[in-house]
Amino acid sequence: MNRIALIAGLVLASPALAAEGEPFFTLRSTEFVVSIAFLLFIGLLFYFKVPSLIGGLLDKRAVGIKSELDAARALHDEARSILASYERKQKEVQEQADKIVETAKREAMAAAEQAKADLKASIKRRLAAAEDQIASAEASAIREVRDRAVSVAVAAAGDVIAKQMSAADKNGLIDAAIGEVEKRLH
Repeated sequence: MNRIALIAGLVLASPALAAEGEPFFTLRSTEFVVSIAFLLFIGLLFYFKVPSLIGGLLDKRAVGIKSELDAARALHDEARSILASYERKQKEVQEQADKIVETAKREAMAAAEQAKADLKASIKRRLAAAEDQIASAEASAIREVRDRAVSVAVAAAGDVIAKQMSAADKNGLIDAAIGEVEKRLH
């Protein structure tokens, strides 16, 4: 029905009706020949179902585009989920890194406090050792001074005694000194 209406519309609305005095429906009229060729071309297009083929191709293209859009939407959703997963993992890793840094700071502070305590203890030990060395040196110096004083006193006493004593007195003093030394050694 559409074909007949189309053909009738083309024939009636043809601009060739206003031709210059020649009848329109003759093969000498170029407008008529062109109109007939056009109608035949349109008929051939409908005969070979070109509009339905074009519609089918367009429908197939629309289905392809829709499937591509669905695939793109699925990929977009998958990318969002992967991004969210990576963001969660990044947050977890950041929290772990913060915990590690905090633990390292605490351990460093504890190590610093321990080092301070160890340093104080070492200083106390060294001070005690230095005081012991000073006391030992002082005692040694006092001993040396006493020993030297005793040596000088003994030598001076020996000189004084030697000048005032006789040989028999000297022998008695030597024997008494030897006896005193034996008592102190044993």
